[in-house]
Amino acid sequence: MSTTEIFLIAMLVIFTLPYLIWRYTNIDYFAPLVIVQIIGGVLLGPGVLGAVFPDYYHFVFTQPVVHSLNGLAWWGVMIFVMMAGIELDLKLAWNFRRESFVTAGLSLGVPLALGCLAAVILLGQHGWIGAKGMSWQFVLGIGMACAVTALPVLVLLLEKLEMLRLPIGQRILRYASLDDVAIWGVLAIIMLDWERVGRQLGFLLVFALVTIPFRKGMLKAQEKDRWYFALVWLILCALGADWAGLHFMVGAFLAGVVMDASWFNQEKMDQFRHNILLAVMPVFFLSTGLKTNWGVGGYAVFYAAGLLVLVSVGGKLLAAQAAGRILGWRAGEASIIGWLLQSKGLIEIVFANILLDKQIITNDTFTALLLMAVASTMLTVPMVAPKLAAGVAGSDELKQAGA
Repeated sequence: MSTTEIFLIAMLVIFTLPYLIWRYTNIDYFAPLVIVQIIGGVLLGPGVLGAVFPDYYHFVFTQPVVHSLNGLAWWGVMIFVMMAGIELDLKLAWNFRRESFVTAGLSLGVPLALGCLAAVILLGQHGWIGAKGMSWQFVLGIGMACAVTALPVLVLLLEKLEMLRLPIGQRILRYASLDDVAIWGVLAIIMLDWERVGRQLGFLLVFALVTIPFRKGMLKAQEKDRWYFALVWLILCALGADWAGLHFMVGAFLAGVVMDASWFNQEKMDQFRHNILLAVMPVFFLSTGLKTNWGVGGYAVFYAAGLLVLVSVGGKLLAAQAAGRILGWRAGEASIIGWLLQSKGLIEIVFANILLDKQIITNDTFTALLLMAVASTMLTVPMVAPKLAAGVAGSDELKQAGA
């Protein structure tokens, strides 16, 4: 068969298998479609399909096919990360700065500290740190992966729980937005190549200077033109960041964060995000699954994943309880906010992909982080929905969300 035919077979598997499982097994309560697609990618990777049916795996996922899938995946995740940057509302966070910075600081700092501790434990064992990773990069990278809140997935979960437009939903988005900014900032520090630091600083300087005329031009442009300009801007920023050694996804986030969500129609923005999730992101999940590996020694990956789930989920819950005491939240609010902020989803997987691409972590560490992202996201709705339905916080807005 030709490469084109095999590529189309791979695409057929990517778009049918996860959807059929999600649609006809009634598991949406525990796992949104995006989570099923991530799990599907893992199952189709070398750790499962490649181990059980190696001939089928190597027939479908040949090198030319994998390269083609990676190209689609890169483009899809660049757009997705840019949109995550656009949706950050830092002005609103500043208006409620005490509440926002206290909560965001704790929800970032506590799981970061616990995640770094878990990374030190893994660092003492063979097979977890990548070939080009330094100890501080590994520890900080794992810590930040445990501290991530997946803003785009959080939006989907808040919509599912009918909380997105409620005051508590907007508060949670503010906290997650500030954490996202910090996370990408730390990622840029981790990615710094001290041999090419001049090139990286040069990129950041040029980016800051070019952003000013870009924003002025976007304000003058019609909305239909802004969409096209945004994609060209995305490509240029990603290219510059990757050339400088910061990774193209850092550039994609920077491209989005300097754009205002008010420049675009919100309904069209939501529809565009939905279309990217529908048409392109499943390919990213598959290419992510192709990187999964159990090479450390069987179940060691699952033990590592369990440790990471414990520190990431526990860290977010402890942070929310501390913020609730400081800020005087109503009873039950801290638990709901903590569970929602601990969802990882796509951004944590993107983060882990970057660490793997730069060889800061190994395939085995990546697999553990991937399993942690899936588990934490699957826990969110089952833990939050009963609390909302019971009205545990005793507030009208939570009872309304539960209804």
